[in-house]
Amino acid sequence: MTDKKKYLYGPVPSRRLGLSCGIDIAPLKICTLDCVYCQLGKTAQTTMERKEYIPIEPVLSELKEALAEGLKADYITIAGSGEPTLNSRLGELIDGIKKLTNIPIAILTNGTLLYRADVRADCSKADVVMPSLDAGDEQTFQRINRPNSVISIEKLISGLCAFRKEYSGRIWLEVFFVEGINTGAEHIARIKEAIKLINPDKVHLNTAVRPTADPHIARLSAEKLQEIAELLGPRSEVVADFSPASSGILMEGKSKDISESNSVTSRNAEALLSMLKRRPCSLNDICSSLGINRNEAIKHISDLQHKGIIQSENKEGTVFFKTLS
Repeated sequence: MTDKKKYLYGPVPSRRLGLSCGIDIAPLKICTLDCVYCQLGKTAQTTMERKEYIPIEPVLSELKEALAEGLKADYITIAGSGEPTLNSRLGELIDGIKKLTNIPIAILTNGTLLYRADVRADCSKADVVMPSLDAGDEQTFQRINRPNSVISIEKLISGLCAFRKEYSGRIWLEVFFVEGINTGAEHIARIKEAIKLINPDKVHLNTAVRPTADPHIARLSAEKLQEIAELLGPRSEVVADFSPASSGILMEGKSKDISESNSVTSRNAEALLSMLKRRPCSLNDICSSLGINRNEAIKHISDLQHKGIIQSENKEGTVFFKTLS
C-alpha cells in the first residue's frame, strides 16, 4: 500500500489471525465500554448510538486500491479505534468487501450490541466473530468493563447466546484477565458457566502485556494464565504475548536521541503512525509488521519522537510506543 491510508492499517502479524489487514470504521474511543485495560486510553463518554460514524465508500475504495497493489493477508479484520458494531453500515461494508476479495473477514467486537437483531444480522456475514467476555457477574463486569448504563452482564451474555444460535460461522471468545479483579476462583467459575452457555468454538485468554488505560492494571503470569485455561476447558488457549522484552534500547519520554539519521521514508512513517494510533507497539511489533530491520525501525521511532508525535512507556520490562494523547 503505497499511499497514505486513513481507514486501512497493516497487514500486521496477529497471534490469533496470522497476517491481518485491519479496517477501522469507528472513531477513536467511540465505544459502549470504558475497559480498564484498553490500549487506547479512557473512553470519555460511552455511547449506544448506532450510526454511520465513518462512510463505507472510502473504506472500500482504500481496500480496492490495496488489493490492486498486491495486498496479501490471511484475514481482513474489522476492528480499530472504537467499537465497530456501532457503525450502522457494518453489514453493507462486509457485503462490499466480499465483492472485492475472497480473503476471510473477521470482526473484533466487545459483543455488547449482540442483543440487537440488526447487529447479529450484520455480524453473521463475517467468517469469524471475536467477541469479549471478561466477567460472569454484574459487579465484576462493572469494575473491569465500566459499561454504558444500558448494558448489563445478563444482556451481554444473552446476546452472545442468541448470536451463537443464529450464526453458523466461527466464534472465538476472548477473556481478558486482570490480576485481582476477575482472577478469583468464584470469578473463573462464573466465567466458565457463561462460556458453557455461549458455546464458542474457541476461548482465547489474554492479559495486560501492553500499556493500559489504567496504569495500575496488573497482568497475570504466563503460568497462571495457563492454569486458568486448563480450568476453563479444552477449547481454551493462551493468546497473550509473553515474549521477552523486545526493545533492547531505552527510548522513554518524547525526545531522547537514539539516532543521528532523519532519513525516514514517508511510506513507513505513515504506516507506523497508523499502527500506533490503534495500539501501543514494541520495537519487535514494528519490525515484524512493517517488514523492516531494527536499525531502520529505530530511525523511524527517533524521528517521530523528535517531532513530538509519539512517546514511549515501559510495561514490565518492554518499551512500547504510542501516539501522544
